[in-house]
Amino acid sequence: MLKKVSRALALIFVPFIGSLLIRFLYYTNKKVFHAPQKITDESVIFACWHGELLMLPYLYKHYRQKPHAKVLISNHFDGELISRTIKYFGLGTLAGSTNRNAARVLIQAIKTIKEGYDIGITPDGPKGPRHEVADGIIVMAQKAGAKIVLVEIKPTKFWQLHSWDKFIIPKPFGVLHYYASSELDVSSMELDVAREMIQKGLLAHE
Repeated sequence: MLKKVSRALALIFVPFIGSLLIRFLYYTNKKVFHAPQKITDESVIFACWHGELLMLPYLYKHYRQKPHAKVLISNHFDGELISRTIKYFGLGTLAGSTNRNAARVLIQAIKTIKEGYDIGITPDGPKGPRHEVADGIIVMAQKAGAKIVLVEIKPTKFWQLHSWDKFIIPKPFGVLHYYASSELDVSSMELDVAREMIQKGLLAHE
């Protein structure tokens, strides 16, 4: 009973406080965008490592004045916290992961892309291995005919958690470096070739 109550309270307060924290960290850091000025108006898959996703909404805002995206979030309590937090930034979610119920999630994501939404995904999520690209993002892009934009978010000052993904939280009063690739077309690539390209691209500024 106590656990249910504490979780219910967490779902009310943590997302709101989390959204305020993200805004505080963003606006107290200098920002440098190493990225193309514009991308296609067509639906795009934005990919970043799980450990770098905290400040992702602001990279998305750099390209889309009006948010029209859904982020793939794992279907558990932590995922629900993330889902409710990013709603404060106008982003929707798709519940599930490409590790569990992969076929259902991929079909849902492909349908969402064809409906005109962008998709946000962490290729090594929801539980790793860290910095290893699962096939889901490649299959999704190929079946939906969507391009991929690779995103790295590198703060000069940060805390790093002792979690599987070594989750990064920027400290205030540093510099946030946002890196974004040009649109990548994996439509004609073999899985292993596309996987290697995405992995190298997401590690380009380590």
